Amino acid sequence: MDYNTELRFQKLIECLKPTFEMDLDLTALIYLIGLNEAGFGFRTYSKQEKMDLMHVGICTLLAPAGYYAFSHRDEQNWPHFNPIQSLPVLNENEQKHLLKESIIDYFLAHEYVSQEMLLSAD
Repeated sequence: MDYNTELRFQKLIECLKPTFEMDLDLTALIYLIGLNEAGFGFRTYSKQEKMDLMHVGICTLLAPAGYYAFSHRDEQNWPHFNPIQSLPVLNENEQKHLLKESIIDYFLAHEYVSQEMLLSAD
């Protein structure tokens, strides 16, 4: 795994911890991105809805790289995506690296954090 990406990802988690009252890790951030993109807010979700939110998060994260494109929202306002190209075959560490880079890019693109925040010393 790219050491710089891992450092920036850990710094991102440190920056976000004060905002959320939960442990933050890769899975939690994918869930939160899905929740943000779905726009339903914090409420109780069924197990299936949580899985759907994770799917929305992953599709959102991989869309800028050309793997998915937003399609539409259904009658219940859930976002849907179309696959554009097949994901490459990646081992678990490579998958985590791709997602961590995508999460960092997502939070920077939405200006939830700045480059300086992710590069600053503790």
